Amino acid sequence: MNSRNLQIRNFPKTTKWLIGLFVIVMSYGYLAGIRFVEHTTNITPAGIEESYLGNEDLDDEEIEVMKYEKTKQEMLTMFHTHVMSLAMVFFLTGSLVLMTGFNRKFKKTVALEPLISVLVTFGGIYWMWNGWYWLKYIVFISGVLMTLSYVIGVILILLDLLKKPLIEENTGI
Repeated sequence: MNSRNLQIRNFPKTTKWLIGLFVIVMSYGYLAGIRFVEHTTNITPAGIEESYLGNEDLDDEEIEVMKYEKTKQEMLTMFHTHVMSLAMVFFLTGSLVLMTGFNRKFKKTVALEPLISVLVTFGGIYWMWNGWYWLKYIVFISGVLMTLSYVIGVILILLDLLKKPLIEENTGI
């Protein structure tokens, strides 16, 4: 099969609608998660550290919301749910990005980076929780790269869905 046939722009209209709606709904959920991260950490390295290690050691007058260090069970639950679900989100998104007609190296980077960032981000959170406090900066940078790559990937997919097919549209689904 010709690789041109595997480009999103050449898919039947119904399939393009399915992909478009899927990417939009998945992005809605992803951005809701980012909003939660913003609410709990203020999207700062210090906020990340406080969210997992607590703030009960600070002077009570400085604290707006009391946060306690996460337990081992809470950490394992968070790792399991986030790594599993984000791996699926980024695998599906990355697969679709690879089916766009954009530059091969660029789309490979956009497709693979979020999966690497999942390992770095959540590995960094674990080791930060275990005392390597400086990793909050790596977690912050990795989380930003993960989100930027995801958003760029979604944009590439949606742009390709809007392009006219390079080959004649078949009548299948």
